[in-house]
Amino acid sequence: MELNELIQDCARRQKKGLHFIVASIVIWALILIVYLTNLTIGQKNLITFCCSAVLFPLAWMLSKALKIDFEGKGNPLTKAGILFSINQMLYILIAMWVYAAVPEKMLMVYAMIFGAHLMPFSWLYQSRSYLILSIVIPILSLIIGLLYPPYVLAALMIIIEIVFSLCLHAECKKYSHNAGE
Repeated sequence: MELNELIQDCARRQKKGLHFIVASIVIWALILIVYLTNLTIGQKNLITFCCSAVLFPLAWMLSKALKIDFEGKGNPLTKAGILFSINQMLYILIAMWVYAAVPEKMLMVYAMIFGAHLMPFSWLYQSRSYLILSIVIPILSLIIGLLYPPYVLAALMIIIEIVFSLCLHAECKKYSHNAGE
């Protein structure tokens, strides 16, 4: 297969990563609940990191429910998608530094990292939604994170992820329709 065919195959079989974005709605909802508690900011931040641990198992379960090829075996671009995801783990080190240095801004930085890591997926899935939101999320996170308490940012992220999921769903429908499926 040539590169464009591999990209189309990846986007079609993995439904443009919809299962991961839907899983992130659940994670941001958990984070919102955490930030609405009376725990200390340090405890809230630590639990936020723990909430992220359920991403892959949750995305895997959602892939089964949504009939998405989670593994994408046979397509070498799946490895690129894994690298794009793992790359975010390196940036989480920045959030860990903020956790210690400026704990009240940790969620803001965490959301900015989440948003920015979406950009390579715009290429992998040929998705305008990924491209736009990879720019919008970090900028909105910075603005909201500087002006409002963290729970407002968590609530905004839930709304953004719901809209993102709907946009991806529409892209997938259009993509399937154009592919003649």
